[in-house]
Amino acid sequence: MITDVVMVERSAESMRLWLNDLAAELGRPGDQQYAYRVLRGFLHTLRDRLPVNETAQLAAQLPELLRGVYYEGWRPSATPQGYHDLDTFLDRVSKQALLGGETEAAYAAEAAARVLTNRVAAGEMDKVRLVLPRDLAGFLSPERLAAARNSRLPRRQAHHADA
Repeated sequence: MITDVVMVERSAESMRLWLNDLAAELGRPGDQQYAYRVLRGFLHTLRDRLPVNETAQLAAQLPELLRGVYYEGWRPSATPQGYHDLDTFLDRVSKQALLGGETEAAYAAEAAARVLTNRVAAGEMDKVRLVLPRDLAGFLSPERLAAARNSRLPRRQAHHADA
């Protein structure tokens, strides 16, 4: 029988792995504090743009501790928020994560989306993209996220990543 303490420890370890992955994607290995701000800001912004049912389906894919962060401050009656453009999404990520503006928010959101895509069940992000406006869905597409990542890698690493 798994004790409650063991479950909390496993959830904490899972969250640390998510944060380590994101810190590496952000080019700041080991900076879990920055990764946490980015992940929290990205998830809150995404959550607030999703319909309630999709919000819950995505939450079910998150580690228990991260699920609590995801739901923190959520007001289901105020979702989904009605904006349709990428600029507003990135502005909200920037404000939520306390970032330096749209460029840093775009880079951070791309990195968070890659980690989320890699860590949730196959197809979950497809479902998320289906309920988002075209600009946001396109921004979160796997092809675009991969291209954005490869464009930021040094030439030798980018070539290796494609192999």
